This record gives sequence, structure tokens and C-alpha cells, in this order.
Amino acid sequence: MADILVLYYSVGGAVRRMAELVAEGVERAPGVAARLRTVPKVSAVTLQAQPQIPPAGAPYCELPDLESCAGLALGSPTRFGNMAAPMKHFLDGTGPLWLKGSLAGKPACVFTSTASMHGGQEATLLSMMLPLLHHGMVIVGVPYTQAELNATRTGGTPYGPSHFAGVADDQPVTDTERALCVAQGKRLAEVALKLAK
Repeated sequence: MADILVLYYSVGGAVRRMAELVAEGVERAPGVAARLRTVPKVSAVTLQAQPQIPPAGAPYCELPDLESCAGLALGSPTRFGNMAAPMKHFLDGTGPLWLKGSLAGKPACVFTSTASMHGGQEATLLSMMLPLLHHGMVIVGVPYTQAELNATRTGGTPYGPSHFAGVADDQPVTDTERALCVAQGKRLAEVALKLAK
């Protein structure tokens, strides 16, 4: 069975919910399983910022999770048009995989959530693609054949699913955003199966 890694960082829960929806889509493709993982917060203090095992939710990602996956869905909240520091910090540590070409040829997609409607969703998604392209991954977006992409009045881009969470992080994932997340996960899984042949 092919394994798709759904790797995310979430603070208010919106990106975690999107990750769960992407994973749901992944598992709609026969013969594919989703593996949810997260990354710990980073701290300027030299003491350990987080426990080795998170108290709740998905386990922390390790390099073997990336190395063994058939595809990757990467999610992060937006921070000034870029991914959050914990996700960037984790990706900065993937040099050993880059040296071996472990991710080259594998499909990947990205997703994000913002506090404001125009808070840099597309810039964040594009910036998240950069390290994946350096790893030689094949980027899988959301095509306009997905009807919800033309109908959305909140989040959703051809670069990947997005969500408008509101400043108080109190806006739930809309039906359209939900459909785009599920569709993205299913498409990623289907591409992974095709590339594995």
C-alpha cells in the first residue's frame, strides 16, 4: 500500500483540520494510506521547547517518514506571505535527504490558512513549493476542472487549498474549502500511484 505523508504545522487548529481533510481525500484512492505528522514549535531558548512526543494529535515527523512516503502534502499557516517558522525549520533539516535524492520524482502539494482574506495565501503556497522543487518533487495543484475552485468566495487557489480562518481563528472550514482539500488529497494519491508504475 502506498503511503502519503500529510505533514502540517497548526496553531489555532485550521491547518490541522485541512490536513485531516487532505488525508481523507488521500484515502479515497484505492491502495493508498495517509500518514498525518506535525512539527514542533521552535524557540529562541536553547532548552527543549517541546516534549519528544506531542501530548495530543499527530506525532512529530522524522526524516524516515519523508524518505519512505510515496507523496507529500505540506500544510502551514501563513506568516507574512511565507510558511511558519517551525515548518521552515523542519524543512531546513532535510539536507541529508536532498543529498541522497530521496524525494526526487515524488509528487507533492501544499495548503495554507490565513487570518485575513488577502493575507498572502498564494505567496505562502508558492514559497512552500520552493524547497520541494529543490528536492526534485513533482508539484500537484488544484485544476480548474474542480468546480469549487471557480465557486469559492473564501479560500481556494490553483496552487493548493487555502482557508480564511479570520483574525480570531473562528471561521470554520467552508464546504467549498473542504471539497478542495479532499479533492487535492485524492489527486495527490492518484498521481503518486501513476508515478509509482
